Amino acid sequence: MMRITLFLVTALFAASQALAQDWPSKPVRFIVPFPPGGTVDPLARLAAAKLGEALKQQFVVENRPGAGGSIGTGMAVKSAPDGYTFVFVFDSHGVNQALIRGLPFDTAKDLAPVMLVGRAPYAIATAVAKPWKSFAEVVAASKAKPDSVSVGSIGNGTIGHLTLVMAQQMGGFRLIHAPFAGGGPMNQNILGGQVELGIGSVALLSPQVRGGKMRAVATTGEARAAALPEVPTLIEQGFPGLTAFAWWGIFTPAATPRPIIDRMHGELVKVFNQAEVRKTLSEGMGMDLVVSSPEALQQWTLAEMAKWGKVIQDNNIRTD
Repeated sequence: MMRITLFLVTALFAASQALAQDWPSKPVRFIVPFPPGGTVDPLARLAAAKLGEALKQQFVVENRPGAGGSIGTGMAVKSAPDGYTFVFVFDSHGVNQALIRGLPFDTAKDLAPVMLVGRAPYAIATAVAKPWKSFAEVVAASKAKPDSVSVGSIGNGTIGHLTLVMAQQMGGFRLIHAPFAGGGPMNQNILGGQVELGIGSVALLSPQVRGGKMRAVATTGEARAAALPEVPTLIEQGFPGLTAFAWWGIFTPAATPRPIIDRMHGELVKVFNQAEVRKTLSEGMGMDLVVSSPEALQQWTLAEMAKWGKVIQDNNIRTD
C-alpha cells in the first residue's frame, strides 16, 4: 500500500511538473476587478503585454468591476484552477471580508497567492488655493470649528477612509467624510473646491501635486514617499504608528497546481525586474516594487485583513 501511495504521489508530481512546462498552451485570462483607468488596469495590461512577448501566448485582460473588487475576484474564485485565470487585486482585497456582508468567498482560503507586486503610501492633499500647508494645520482648523473640514476618499470602508477614522480617533478631531466612486471624481471635487481635502494613493495624487494643482499635507508610510520627499508623514506630525498602504497583488484559484504558480511567479519576476517596467511603475505610478514570494503575499494579506478588519468592526463601518 505504501509503494502504491508513493507511486501515485510521484506520478502526480511528475504530471504537474510536465503541465507547468507546457503552460501556457492557450490564452491566459487576467481579471481586473475594477474599471479601466486607475492603477490596477494598467498594471495588468503591462504584465500581459510583457508576458505575451516572452511566452508567445495571449494574456487577455478582462475588466469585471463592482463592489470594491469583490465581483471580479469572485469570478476568479469560481474559475477552473488550471493556471489560466489570475486576478489582479488592489488594497480593497484586504478589507472586503470584514466590510461586505455575505461575501461569497473566503479571501484567505479560496485564492492561492502568486505575488505582492508593490505597495505605495497614501497621500492627503488639498487644492493649492486652500490655506493648509500641513496636516497639523488641518487638525487645528477642525478642532477650532468641528465638522467644517471635508475630506474625500474613493469610498466608504476603503483603506483611505479607515486611515482617516484612525487619525481622528488618535487626534481627537472630526472631519466630514465624502466618499466618491473613484479617484477621478474625487480629484475633480478637490480641484473644484467641493471638498477641502482628499486621501488617495501617492500614485493617484502625486501627478496633481507635481503639476502644481494640489498641495500634499501628509503621507502615510513609515518614511517619506520617494515620489513626494518634501511631504512629512502622519507619524512625523503627531500620529505615532499610523501607516497605511495601497498595494497590488496577484492571485489565482486556490487549487491551481503549485508548479504552475511557481512558473508564473518566475515569469513575473523577470517582467518586473526589467528596467523600463520598474521605471514605469515607480516613477509613473509611485509604486514601491516588492515582487514578493507567494508566501509573503499571503502573510501581507492576512496582516492587512487583521489590521483593517478590527477598525471596521470597532467602528461598525458598512457599505450598505
